[in-house]
Amino acid sequence: MREFTTILVESEEKVIIVWLNRPEIHNAFNETMISELIECFEEINKLDNIRVVLLKGKGKSFCAGADLNWMRDVADYSYEENYRESYQLSKCFHTIYTCRKPTIAQVHGVAIGGANGLLAACDMAYCNHDTTFSLSEVKIGIIPACISPYVIKRVGEYAARELMLTGRRIKGEEAESFRLVNRSVPLQEQESFIKSVIDKLKTSGPKAIEHCKNLIYNISNKLTLDQALEETARIIAEIRSSEEGQEGMRAFLEKSPPKWVEQGKSKK
Repeated sequence: MREFTTILVESEEKVIIVWLNRPEIHNAFNETMISELIECFEEINKLDNIRVVLLKGKGKSFCAGADLNWMRDVADYSYEENYRESYQLSKCFHTIYTCRKPTIAQVHGVAIGGANGLLAACDMAYCNHDTTFSLSEVKIGIIPACISPYVIKRVGEYAARELMLTGRRIKGEEAESFRLVNRSVPLQEQESFIKSVIDKLKTSGPKAIEHCKNLIYNISNKLTLDQALEETARIIAEIRSSEEGQEGMRAFLEKSPPKWVEQGKSKK
């Protein structure tokens, strides 16, 4: 994967860490970061050796939303130019949401405006109690349009009404109560907690994870209940007869670890 200018990509133990890397402006995003995130996640989909993707922010914050200088430029755009920029932003969130690998947002500092689209598009999001969140778009006369499909999926309609209409700031524990994040933990526990989640994901079948993500996407976005009747039966029949499915069931019945579990990693 090539080097980027606004994000930094690292890998360790089958985990890719995607850093938002503009710490001097709290990782505010612009058209370059949006484009680079799309390219990065599209490339991650091609990496068979990667098991988990962790999205983090360098410096004091996860992401402060849109770059003010970029917003000044956008304010002078024509409708057609605005549409192209907005479509790229929507594509960025959709690319993260449909990533083949399990994705985790590790949120700290602040998550303002569009930053909430980044974390909501991930499979899981975790913060610490001191993290500040705000869907503040209405405060400057605009709306959280591109992030809305992912935020509303995560928090539900009525929580979205309060958060999006008031634009008020909330802290980590309240973000958890709204289900904007999966869990808020004390700052000193955040790294170890997320590591424990990653370790759990790495003991699951890689193909099973991918198929499970597709299942959730299809059930949530594409299939009626009647359509799901046949489709879910077909899918599980295929998975049970697959190489990974056979290996997993064999290991379970024999009470032994399946081949994809790295021996010794969980031993103290």
